[in-house]
Amino acid sequence: MSSIYNFCAGPGMLPPEVIEHLREDMLHWGNTGCGLLEVSHRTSAYADLKAHTEANLLKLFGLDDQYTILLLQGGASAQFAMLPYNCLREGASADYLVRGYWAEKAAQQAARVARIRRLHDLRDGWRNDAVYAHVTTNETISGTALPENFTKPDVPLCADMSSDILARPRQYRDYVFFYAGAQKNLGVAGLAIVVAEKEFLSKARRNLPAAFCYLEHAKANGLYHTPNTFAVAALRHVTDWLLATGIETVWAQNQRKAEKLYAELDASSFWRPIAPHNERSITNVTFRLPSAELETRFLVEASHQGLLALKGHRSAGGIRVSLYNAMPESGVDKLIAFMREFNQIHG
Repeated sequence: MSSIYNFCAGPGMLPPEVIEHLREDMLHWGNTGCGLLEVSHRTSAYADLKAHTEANLLKLFGLDDQYTILLLQGGASAQFAMLPYNCLREGASADYLVRGYWAEKAAQQAARVARIRRLHDLRDGWRNDAVYAHVTTNETISGTALPENFTKPDVPLCADMSSDILARPRQYRDYVFFYAGAQKNLGVAGLAIVVAEKEFLSKARRNLPAAFCYLEHAKANGLYHTPNTFAVAALRHVTDWLLATGIETVWAQNQRKAEKLYAELDASSFWRPIAPHNERSITNVTFRLPSAELETRFLVEASHQGLLALKGHRSAGGIRVSLYNAMPESGVDKLIAFMREFNQIHG
């Protein structure tokens, strides 16, 4: 398995240490006498797991008890509707910056339950009377990232961070609400991480169906639903790994991985990067080859080399290389070596 690298846009790779911990947990979880999948969420063992995981996240985000963390079902896509449903009362509206596929998805869902205004360029300007402004920090399909120094609004800022959460330096205090699916940088599918400033959350609507109400989930301490215990345990192990490795070390490695790959793409006209140079993502690198036939050959030969899941999104085609936190630098090195050989033969 050490020679296999999964470049999938999600679910992404897990650190080998995390997989070992989870394998043990499946058989013998702590002192419970049974496996992880059999333990009730009402036990002290799960309460300790949840508290440990949330403390890890707050430390990694550089946040304190002014923020609350909700570990919810439904993935990040459910938050596209839950955020406006909870936070936009009748007559109120929000601004949505739409610069890609997932930002448009968020805006479409928000528009079903509330009034929003779409901005397609930051030069359009944020409104001062919006209840909140929403951004998508990274677009996995196009391989573009929102620059960290973008013009922030004067109203509360919310974000979908699904594909670059804790993958790059960021001032999380700039946001009153942000969310992400765990399966790219922080764990496995089936879990959404929602982080909300308590003051912002306190203004949310309360007269909603409980399953879709943030305040009900907070009141129930994350136990309104039977939680995905396995996914929470995976999140705990990944955050333990991030803290033990050092988050700055992980960020530096992510930057090196992206720089190496972009340098290879820029070195030859055979490779055709998709994202504009000043918007390049460090977690999702997208490019084309001179023909569709060569792209198909590239994908087949790469898989034979243990370089998996490099096919671009069905709506975009081409090649997509996802470089999430758990992808080791050796995986990028092996991919680049294969790219050079492929270019030499077919270029």
